[in-house]
Amino acid sequence: MNKSRDKKNKNKRKMTDLLILHIMFMVFSLGGVASKTAAGSEFLSFKFILFYGIVLFILFVYAIVWQQMLKGLPLVTAYANKAVTVAWGLIWGYIFFGEGITAKKIIGAAIVITGVIVVVSADDDKSRDSSGDGKVPDAAEIIGSDVTPQKEETDA
Repeated sequence: MNKSRDKKNKNKRKMTDLLILHIMFMVFSLGGVASKTAAGSEFLSFKFILFYGIVLFILFVYAIVWQQMLKGLPLVTAYANKAVTVAWGLIWGYIFFGEGITAKKIIGAAIVITGVIVVVSADDDKSRDSSGDGKVPDAAEIIGSDVTPQKEETDA
């Protein structure tokens, strides 16, 4: 009974992390809107500095949230989900800049989102070590602890 509750809590936590991750990607993609707006302004004008500042602020917040998300999600899952910013780019381009949305763009975004779904739904236990203890190996364990740096030979 406890295992069932633990599994439900783990799944709920993963879904919460994915939701936060996607909200973060939505906000991150708005950085592209601010960046394009800044690029269309006269260099060092008030509008340029304002929107450039917004870009920097979004990147700052993104970096902090990204680090926190990596604590609870496998790296491959987090990176695969980042691809959804393609869909956000289509939406923001249409809303803010009147850019067209074509069938090819929709198909491309659908392919990207399908890839994200495949990666996220894959059994992430395959990224763990084969010992079955659920521990993710660190770099030293992967490379081998007997590896030592070699000295470079010099012409002395």
